[in-house]
Amino acid sequence: MYSARTPLTQTISLALAAAVLILTAACQRLPAGAPSVPESSVPKSGVPGPGLPETVVIPAGPFFAGSDSAERETGYRLDEAAYGHSVTRQNGWYDRERPRGEQTLPAFAITKTTITNQQYAAFVAETGHRAPDVTPGTWRGYGLIHPYERTRRHAWDDGSPPAGRAQHPVVLVSHADALAYAAWLSRKTGMTWRLPSELEWEKAARGADGRLFPWGDDFDQSRLNSHDQGPFDTLPVGRFPEGQSPYGLLDAAGQVFEWTSSPGNTGRYLVKGGSWDDKGCGVCRPAARHARPENLKHILIGFRLVRDL
Repeated sequence: MYSARTPLTQTISLALAAAVLILTAACQRLPAGAPSVPESSVPKSGVPGPGLPETVVIPAGPFFAGSDSAERETGYRLDEAAYGHSVTRQNGWYDRERPRGEQTLPAFAITKTTITNQQYAAFVAETGHRAPDVTPGTWRGYGLIHPYERTRRHAWDDGSPPAGRAQHPVVLVSHADALAYAAWLSRKTGMTWRLPSELEWEKAARGADGRLFPWGDDFDQSRLNSHDQGPFDTLPVGRFPEGQSPYGLLDAAGQVFEWTSSPGNTGRYLVKGGSWDDKGCGVCRPAARHARPENLKHILIGFRLVRDL
């Protein structure tokens, strides 16, 4: 089993950690026009300052990405057992996954959970960026199975998140909205934040050994927010610590799909992770992938961010 601990985190001294906390606290809630804190003074360990998204460090090195025929067959069988039909198999959903093989990436940090409504609200309040919502006409134009009325529990009111959902993942955000938040957070902190590539997301979600799910090779519906156990809705982030990846990433299966920086076909970007709407959950495997239109604002799609180390 690949260890979630890294030499980097093991070697940070208590003295350095104390200094880091002071520096990260100082870089929060900067007033307009204030100088940003240089990245060299920000912790590389994943320890956040107040208001910063918490991150986990993904070490440099090789890992297994993608799937082979046996894993794809497992995904199809999970779906068939959950839904009682073979639609995903008939449509070849998992046949388009990256062929299983070894990849290598440099080290990076990734937010431990998806960005929450509360975190996104600070961006909306400061920049005046459009709040997460969608019109009835736009929603109908997507041709999705969910009725428009279901979007209302996720939509914001007068620039504020829905009541009681501050710690839920932000949804109804397009790919461009996610990029705008990343650019704002970069300006605020002096660090460079961005959407993860498909490979970065996959390594963070499944570790180096190519396991089928973040926690191992066997599907366990108690380890994620999926339609298998309900509640058929988003939940506050981090509710399933037993479903974490080897690096400590949370909610990488179920909860919401997540935008990546990796393009699909024209005008689309790959999303990863599965959602609260899915059963089975073949699509919740980190190797699973599909592309969505970049302008789509879906109740099933949120995002998390990475920064280079």
